[in-house]
Formats: sequence, structure tokens, C-alpha cells
Amino acid sequence: MAYKITEECINCGACEPECPNQAISPGDERYEIDPEKCTECVGFFDEPQCASVCPSGACVPDPDHRERREDLEAKALRLKGS
Repeated sequence: MAYKITEECINCGACEPECPNQAISPGDERYEIDPEKCTECVGFFDEPQCASVCPSGACVPDPDHRERREDLEAKALRLKGS
């Protein structure tokens, strides 16, 4: 499942450079994660980097974008090849 950034986001920007897929960008009110690019860092790291650096705990799993690990691995391979 992709991650999302909740309203707890303080717009510090710590998450954006940590994303290996460049899925995070500034939004109108807070940073946003593109679910088409988010792999939960599968294929890159052992844990989602955005969540590990977020000082406000705003990076959380998005229940609206559930994916199996195999799907996340395949997405990571596609994104690495882009």
C-alpha cells in the first residue's frame, strides 16, 4: 500500500529528499505522495524513509492504495528502469 501524508504535516520538507522514487512533492496545503510512484521503499530500503524521518508522524499507510509486496517490488523495478 502506498503511503500518504496527513494533515499533521508541518511542511518541513524532510521527507521529500528521502524518497527513492521521487513520489513526494509540495502540495497546496502540505506535502503529497503520488501513489503511482510510492513503493513503501520496497526494493530500496527496509522501511519507508518518509515515515522514518517525519518529525510529526504525518507519513502513514494509505488504506485506499493497498498493494501486495510482489506488486510493490514490480513497481520498484519499473521505476528503477525509468
